[in-house]
Amino acid sequence: MFESVGSLTGGPWIYAVVALSVLLDVFVPVLPSGVLVIAAGTAAAAGSGAAAGRVPHGVPDTLALILCAATASVLGDLVAYRLAWRGGERLDRAIARSRRLTGAQERLGDALSRGGGALVVLARFAPAGRSIVSFCAGAAHRRARDFVPWSALAGLSWAAYSVALGYYGAQWLGTTWLATGVSLVALFGAGAAAGYLMRRRPAS
Repeated sequence: MFESVGSLTGGPWIYAVVALSVLLDVFVPVLPSGVLVIAAGTAAAAGSGAAAGRVPHGVPDTLALILCAATASVLGDLVAYRLAWRGGERLDRAIARSRRLTGAQERLGDALSRGGGALVVLARFAPAGRSIVSFCAGAAHRRARDFVPWSALAGLSWAAYSVALGYYGAQWLGTTWLATGVSLVALFGAGAAAGYLMRRRPAS
């Protein structure tokens, strides 16, 4: 199993692939960035055999993966935030036509104004939640100092969780496709729970 996963996730270029995927999925939420991060974490689990000299060349480093994915997540959020900030009346009208986006903007504004950005962290795990929050924060001209720290916490939390799923799934179940499948189910489960909690939060 590891040979097949390693052929996809081995080598230094995996960091660039992960970073690009995470950076762009704020604009294209269907990109499999979570799948890539988990697969890389699964491959990194081979590092547990380092003492026995069984680690193939090019095994990803877990800390480097987490930092790479988290940094790309924050950069993607910032790009979306700045684009929405400059979007002007056209973007405002698009948001006003969508009840979902309008509600998200209201909840986000209330959360940031009260100094609590848990909604930003929660949205990072929900399907398309990161996109909605980043664009709404920019369109509403929320201060960067209110948004960016929570975006960083969200990116780091999501990256650490995703890498840990791949790594520990492989540790417990072995470097098999079953381990990767269970890890993906856990990631999608967290996303579904986050989406549910976001819908349950009352609007201001």
